[in-house]
Amino acid sequence: MKIQIFEGDVFKDERGSVSFINDFKFKDIERFYIITNAPEHPIRAWQGHKFDTKNFYCIQGAFKISFVKIDNWESPSANLTVESVILQENSNIVLSIPAGFANAIQSLEVNSRLMSFSTLALDKVKEDDVRFHSNTWNPDGVK
Repeated sequence: MKIQIFEGDVFKDERGSVSFINDFKFKDIERFYIITNAPEHPIRAWQGHKFDTKNFYCIQGAFKISFVKIDNWESPSANLTVESVILQENSNIVLSIPAGFANAIQSLEVNSRLMSFSTLALDKVKEDDVRFHSNTWNPDGVK
């Protein structure tokens, strides 16, 4: 699988607005949660997922989501290519990162809130979640 970006739109009239992303399907979603990073620790890095697809939607503020395709789960290369996508509260985008990647989530504004939809059931998380040291890869892509 590959990284996907699902773009939506906004309908506005005198009553207000409705944001939508009709191409994003919830078929395999098992659970969701909302992430708010602490101002003194604005980045969560690096969480790898062997089986879980992560889908992210910014509901407040802005986030930089960085990701790397893992080449070896026990000893990944330090030279993996880091890619990033900026999600903002009004961008109306869902970023889908398939299994096999590690991600870093960086708040770009204080009080930013990110919704994450996961495809793996909670009772399977322990066998899927792989943590790497926060400086294993540079989220800015500089090696």
